[in-house]
Amino acid sequence: MILHRLKTGLIALTALLFLVSAQGGVGQITDEYRAFFEEWRNTADRAESVIDANRASDAALEVLRSRLVEYREIFHADRSKNTERIETLQSQLKVLGDAPENGDEPSDIAEVRDALQTQLVKLNVPKIIAEQAHSRANGLISEIDQIIRDRRGETLLKRGPTPLNPEYWPIAWRDFSNAWSSLYNETYKGLTSDTAYEKIRANLPMILFLLAAGLTLIIRGRAWSRHAGEALRSYGGRGTGVWTFVVSLLQVALPFIGVNLLVQCLSNSGIVGIQGELLLESVPQWALIYFAYHWLAQRVIASQLEEDLIPVSPEVRVETRFLIECLGFMLVLQSMVDDFMRFQTSSPVTDAVLAFPVIAATALILARLNRIGLRRKPQSDEAGTVIAAGASRIIRLIRRVSYLLAYVAPLLAAVGYLNAAEALIYPAVLTLSLLAALVLLHRFIGDLYGFVGGKGKDARDTLLFVLTGFVLAILSLPVFALFWGARVADLTEIWANFLNGFEFGDTRISPTIFLTFVLVFAVGYVATRLFQASLRNSLLPKTRIDPGGQNAIVSGFGYLGIIVSAILAVTWAGLDLSSLAIVAGALSVGIGFGLQTIVSNFVSGIILLIERPVSKGDWIEVGGIMGYVRDISVRSTRIETFDRSDVIVPNSDLISGTVTNYTRGNTVGRVIVPVGVAYGTDPRRVENILFEIAKAHPMVLANPGPSVVFQGFGADSLDFEIRAILRDVNWVLSVKSDMNYQIAQRFEEEGIEIPFAQRDIWLRNPEALRGEVSAQQATQVAVSDDQTSAKPHLPDVSDMSDGGDADGGDGY
Repeated sequence: MILHRLKTGLIALTALLFLVSAQGGVGQITDEYRAFFEEWRNTADRAESVIDANRASDAALEVLRSRLVEYREIFHADRSKNTERIETLQSQLKVLGDAPENGDEPSDIAEVRDALQTQLVKLNVPKIIAEQAHSRANGLISEIDQIIRDRRGETLLKRGPTPLNPEYWPIAWRDFSNAWSSLYNETYKGLTSDTAYEKIRANLPMILFLLAAGLTLIIRGRAWSRHAGEALRSYGGRGTGVWTFVVSLLQVALPFIGVNLLVQCLSNSGIVGIQGELLLESVPQWALIYFAYHWLAQRVIASQLEEDLIPVSPEVRVETRFLIECLGFMLVLQSMVDDFMRFQTSSPVTDAVLAFPVIAATALILARLNRIGLRRKPQSDEAGTVIAAGASRIIRLIRRVSYLLAYVAPLLAAVGYLNAAEALIYPAVLTLSLLAALVLLHRFIGDLYGFVGGKGKDARDTLLFVLTGFVLAILSLPVFALFWGARVADLTEIWANFLNGFEFGDTRISPTIFLTFVLVFAVGYVATRLFQASLRNSLLPKTRIDPGGQNAIVSGFGYLGIIVSAILAVTWAGLDLSSLAIVAGALSVGIGFGLQTIVSNFVSGIILLIERPVSKGDWIEVGGIMGYVRDISVRSTRIETFDRSDVIVPNSDLISGTVTNYTRGNTVGRVIVPVGVAYGTDPRRVENILFEIAKAHPMVLANPGPSVVFQGFGADSLDFEIRAILRDVNWVLSVKSDMNYQIAQRFEEEGIEIPFAQRDIWLRNPEALRGEVSAQQATQVAVSDDQTSAKPHLPDVSDMSDGGDADGGDGY
């Protein structure tokens, strides 16, 4: 350790001397810098001596540490100075290239190279010194933190006298009596002194005002808060709990202000001595603790069952509130005992005897609260079944830990580990209290959002309510750390390291860089979307570009804008991604093998946007799916079928598969309308009628004109077809329906019959169906085809054949 420190000191001194020589002398700036560096080196040497001796108090180490932190911040800022100038000089040297090995270089270029290198050295040396000094300060701070942590660990595990030994009780009582007598005598002396009398007479108006105002706020503060709540409810928001929460805070704030006024009144009177002043400084803290736990008890166990934070039975509601307030009272007693230990020269015996009853009482309260929490509330008619306390795993875990500490802490204090017991029981109480306060605050934020947005209690089911809870949990982590023994310096050190970021290759990633990247990319992304909206809604509709081409242009600008935004974000954030080239190459190979389908769809999407075999709005058929193309993205295409359902088709299917595009380039298409007429009808007459119907429809083109085709002789009819070219094939179903209506109407007017399939059924021996013969005789059924009439189909499974004898039975 000593050799390492000596080595770093020599490096810093050498670098400083080199800086002075490189600047060609000691000017004004050099003198200031050298004086500052000498001051830093003296401070660092003194810190190393203090650390090696390890005899300084924790307070002295904290002061020394804060001084080292100030130096470290200065060196951290110096490390990034002249960065742009250094990069400029390096780029100039890069343009010159490497010097010839044989030394054969033009004198002008050699002079320029030497001048640039000299400037680069002058700028690099302060940076090197700052790097070294920053590293040394960081190491010293770490050593001081380690010393303080070791001391706290030793104190925590140090075993003292047991408070259960009766021999120690008289000693503790004597110390407590002496301290109380000292405080009483000091206060009595102040009351009877002429100085206090003169001070009271001089400040009498102020004292009376503070006394009256303080007592009024303490006595009437809660009533005034309720009246204020009634007035605030006139602004609306009933049922949201906003004004109830505000009133509850006022009921704490007004009495607390009154206590502070009374403390100020006593301080101005001059009747208290030095010990009294020290105690008065703690009175506002004690009052805040008590009022806070009184507020917590009223809010955790609300006036309405459905608003309870801890679901308990009605018969123990009053007891639960009382126990929560008792927790606050125990914390006040613990603070009083700490003040007594700090202000009086008490022995460890007295400290253990005075602290043990408070620890034991606090543990009993926690144990009782845990048993109350196991009970369930009754069901509510409005809200249905109410979930019992401890339903979630987190609450069950917290309850079990608090229940365990309620037994462990008194046992540790009983055997002499007073510090360990206090480090467990009181942080546990504060942790439970803060969790309850966070839940109440979270609920209030949800109610406030419901009040502002008009959603009421439904606001607690929104995403914003969940995100608010997550943010509150993150922000409360430092407070929980302080409860459990973390120092403020530890938290500031973690925050400083977080702001400094971490090294990733040759690139430093810090929150500032990350926020810069996110901000620039977000601005670029929003600008891209706005530009796309302007193209889609304002500019492109005024051109003659078809909808598919417009969609391709908008999509292309979107991809280009995102790429440019990413490049600008990386550049402005100062990220050096050159060191990631090898990693990116390896990842690209992995992507090529593992994400072949995605890459194929991506490339196919680009081809679709550029080549445009399929455009937005086209009527296509692919893989048995028919519909309109509604969107072409970089990975897939969305097709809206005729039943209004969306089908997502990978782009590679549109490129490598067979696609039928009914509206590619234009919307002209053909419609075919089949129709059949009865045998005996004049075909030419039918042809003329169908041609007139097709020609009269407004969607049918005149050139090429429609045609009527006599397809042939069918089994039941003479088959014809109307074939016509439509202006817009998207109306093919409507046109086909219109023509069918016209055909039905004209055929009815002309007396032309449209045949349909018919069957005559002949039953042989119908008497068998009437039971006139024995059941063993079989019924023979003949079925014959006939084109002129329809008969009911009554087959008999015993004999069925095509055709039959017309004279064999009655026909139906």
